[in-house]
Amino acid sequence: MGGTHPRFSVAEADMPLLAPTNESERLAALHALGIVDSAPEAAYDEITELAAQICGCPVSHISFIDDDRRWLKARYGLPAEVTDAPRETAVCTTTICGTELLVIPDLKRDPRFENSPMVSLTPPCRFYCGMPLITDEGYALGTLCVMDFEPRQLSFEQTEALRMLSHQVLAQLELRRKLIEYHQTIRQLEQARLETAAERARAEELLRNVLPAPIADELTQRGRVQPKYTRSATILFADIQGFTQLAERTEPASLIHLLDEYFSALDEIGARYGLEKVKTMGDAYMAVAGVISPDRRHSIDVCLAALEMRARLDHLRAQCEAIGERALQLRIGIHTGPVISGVVGNRRMTFDIWGDAVNTAWFMEAFGVAGHINVSETVAGHVHGLFELRSRGPIEAKHARTHEMFFLNGLKREYSRNADGSLPNEHFLAEYRRIGGSRLALER
Repeated sequence: MGGTHPRFSVAEADMPLLAPTNESERLAALHALGIVDSAPEAAYDEITELAAQICGCPVSHISFIDDDRRWLKARYGLPAEVTDAPRETAVCTTTICGTELLVIPDLKRDPRFENSPMVSLTPPCRFYCGMPLITDEGYALGTLCVMDFEPRQLSFEQTEALRMLSHQVLAQLELRRKLIEYHQTIRQLEQARLETAAERARAEELLRNVLPAPIADELTQRGRVQPKYTRSATILFADIQGFTQLAERTEPASLIHLLDEYFSALDEIGARYGLEKVKTMGDAYMAVAGVISPDRRHSIDVCLAALEMRARLDHLRAQCEAIGERALQLRIGIHTGPVISGVVGNRRMTFDIWGDAVNTAWFMEAFGVAGHINVSETVAGHVHGLFELRSRGPIEAKHARTHEMFFLNGLKREYSRNADGSLPNEHFLAEYRRIGGSRLALER
């Protein structure tokens, strides 16, 4: 070659387009590798150089036959700008239609290629030897070729070496395929991990919506919840007076909307004062404080929550009356005492509390008065220094038991920042902290 690179000025040739019988599958296999138009790689470059040296040829290349072109992955003895050519003009198009070495001692004397653009090059390409790169699945993706500008022959050892080098090209392609599969597997595993994490997060969020957060965490970590005995907790029962009569005359969707509005207000207020909703039963609402997050002053917290609940419901009632709708009132009962808490069921699990204190709290609500907060003697004993209470005297319950009951009217005047005694002022907060209260939600 005299150290100069040949100029490949390719022209169209009137040659029929050759293609293997499995052409569509072959192209799919080639495209799956993503090797066409890929960056140069040392492994392929070294194979082409080795092929040229072994065969004593000035030119060697590894090519892949795409839909309409021959593209060079690696080249030796060719200028860098020579990368592809129209498929119909490439001798390699014929090579991939066979399964063995295609050896052409003199292209100019072969009727198939005597008019090939390769023969018209300066200098003309006269000798060609190409090995099809056939995968284990039987797809001839491309070729490993050597070429010379003079007619010649290769020895048996040289052709065998070219075969073995083609196996190394195929090994590189197999590594590429496995790497692609590996990355796909990694992406699928990562996607599955993200979906599993998202599903787990949704499940945990749903669990936390159904169960108190500490209970949900214990269930997630241990698979079960240990029943817990609490020596002192404060239970609140509330129900909506006149709801049964309203239900008989109200369209179901409107009724559910009304309940949702009322109970959502109770949930929001209760959460700020440390109450945990236990359940709703029709128009009845049950919550507890001092079980999930023990606090020495949970009786005070529940009384504050009850006053704000009553005030909120009074506001809703005023809105209903203003537009001529039937107004409802809230009846609340509160008691403090020991309870057992836990989770029941293994499918639709629910957090619940049990004990005589629960029955007494229900009794406070059942024997209360609409628009009032009825508390037990125990609650009154815990909160009397901060709240206005009015004694109702002893009320007889089942089994000849009597209970001292009190109406919780509101905060004492010196501790309230509004006229109805439902919101504490700074004097209350100072006293509350002094006696051991710790509900930060009161700071606003």
